[in-house]
Amino acid sequence: MIKTSRPPSELVPGWAAGTTRSLTRCVRPSYRLRLMAAGQPCLLWLSGPHRPGVHALGMLAGTPDTDADGQPAVPVRLTLLGDPVPRAELLADPVARHAEVMRMPAGSNPSWLSADQFAAVLDRAGTTGLGAWTS
Repeated sequence: MIKTSRPPSELVPGWAAGTTRSLTRCVRPSYRLRLMAAGQPCLLWLSGPHRPGVHALGMLAGTPDTDADGQPAVPVRLTLLGDPVPRAELLADPVARHAEVMRMPAGSNPSWLSADQFAAVLDRAGTTGLGAWTS
């Protein structure tokens, strides 16, 4: 899970629901970066007070590297959801409510989901597999 405090419309102006975009997102240096590999599923989490929750689904398009400023960053390919999965809805889910991003909202980026938590998010997003939104 990659977190952002900026809404998708600010990350990619004109990003329409249902369309896929490639982005590079900054991440924090940690052991987690060594666990990231191209093709792994990825979610875009919008933090903050306005519409927090999962706003896009997709996959890692590569492994973390350093950006032009020497900071760690990872390429992702994400499809914007027409209806984001709200934080409040995930808090009401008996599995998703225990996700790291719920317990520690200011925690590390990237964040982690168990397989069951990921499945709960997909279910709430109206999909049960990676399918078309990762292509």
